Amino acid sequence: MRTAAHLPEALPTADERLLHRTIDRHMLRCTIHAVTAIRPRSPAMYAQFNEQFAAATRQFADTAARINRLTLESAEAIVGLQLAAIEERSSATFAFLGEAAQVRDLDGAKNLLPRGAQVARENIERTLTTGQDVLGRIAKVQESVAQIAKGQFDAAARSANDTVKQAQEQFTQAAKGAAEQAANVATGKAAK
Repeated sequence: MRTAAHLPEALPTADERLLHRTIDRHMLRCTIHAVTAIRPRSPAMYAQFNEQFAAATRQFADTAARINRLTLESAEAIVGLQLAAIEERSSATFAFLGEAAQVRDLDGAKNLLPRGAQVARENIERTLTTGQDVLGRIAKVQESVAQIAKGQFDAAARSANDTVKQAQEQFTQAAKGAAEQAANVATGKAAK
């Protein structure tokens, strides 16, 4: 059993007491000194990283919101175009079917065939026109999204270049300061 004589002079924490029980006295003192020599990093060290990360996150969220807004506006316009085309073509088709329901003889049916072909042709033309309008709107939205993405990449590249230039300037200043200190120390030693 260990006595008080075996305990180190000061054990400030319970963790160190546990170390004392499992590690011999010399090893414990070395461990305690090693633990106290390690200083926790200050939060200021990570402040720049946190700010950059937060700025990048905000920028991404703003960009995503702009793209979503463009996409939703485009989808709304496309649905509106398609609904207008469906309404117009269904009105024409039901009008034709109303005329077809009133036909009572063979001559009326002969006169109805060209009208049916015309309605079918107009339906196909309107469908193709609407499809082209939809594709045109989709292409415009894709161009807008590409421009937004290009702008974001350019901004990120400028930011990265600025950060690199700033780091280079800081390094240059630190190197000059270290060289001046070394020169001062060398001058001081030479003077002694």
